Amino acid sequence: MKALLLDGKEVSARLKEKVAVQVDRLKENGIYPRLVVILVGDDPASAVYVRNKARTSEKLGIQSETITLKSTINEEELLAYIAKLNRDDTVHGILVQLPLPQHINAEKIIEAISPDKDVDCFHPRNVGLLMLGKPYLLPCTPAGIVEIFKYYKIETSGKHVVILGRSNIVGKPMANMLVQKAAHANATVTLAHSRTKNIKALCRQADILIAAIGKAEFVTADMVNGDAVVIDVGINRVEAPDAPRGYKLSGDVDFVSVSEKAAAITPVPGGVGPMTIAMLMQNTVTAAKHLSNFREKDKTEK
Repeated sequence: MKALLLDGKEVSARLKEKVAVQVDRLKENGIYPRLVVILVGDDPASAVYVRNKARTSEKLGIQSETITLKSTINEEELLAYIAKLNRDDTVHGILVQLPLPQHINAEKIIEAISPDKDVDCFHPRNVGLLMLGKPYLLPCTPAGIVEIFKYYKIETSGKHVVILGRSNIVGKPMANMLVQKAAHANATVTLAHSRTKNIKALCRQADILIAAIGKAEFVTADMVNGDAVVIDVGINRVEAPDAPRGYKLSGDVDFVSVSEKAAAITPVPGGVGPMTIAMLMQNTVTAAKHLSNFREKDKTEK
């Protein structure tokens, strides 16, 4: 395999060590970071994600609570839960696991979460701050990708980044982060999607290709150049009769062929996924500091 493997597990472990240090420092000052996750319904994938978040929180010393609600709950009842958590000074982070049942307006729910406690960074105020280059909290998956760039010293300044997918969760916030006049940004960004013409030729121009399009093995070897850094955000269930569960997890990139050609690549699983949860923990700590008016003492202070 030619490509350098960008190990998200290794990077996330380092980041979580830093988060744990911050948590200990907050507790020394009587501040106990607390994250509350609301899970509506019984979607198996959502339940797994929520369990992973709770386990990671516990390991890092962050108080975690999961509120599990029936899929039949109405919008007003869900909004009442959020309003209660907004008023609770012991809660620093609120996360409503998506997707929600079709009868609930997800946009309305997101906007109801206090932007000070919006650890997913989905609230319009936080999205606006990100676009202005003045973020308070960071979108977890895009910020996790930037942490991978930092760890492996992957230069973004002046590079052409092609992002496949224009979702509000990955594509758009990733573009907003990388175009900023800032460290680990300053890139020229092209946001490609289902209406983009000549998408293969465009991908071949990319110094950094970020695949978040939601189609298994969409990116093939003929879509990348030999110097490209390939970041695979996708996670898709692909039928595999011989597998114990009858399926396997596949990214948006054909890992076998692309890893033989690209300069560096993230695997699935074990690439971007672990970074998303690590950044959620960092956001929870950041919110705890902000809401508690906690200020780190300068090392020069006595």
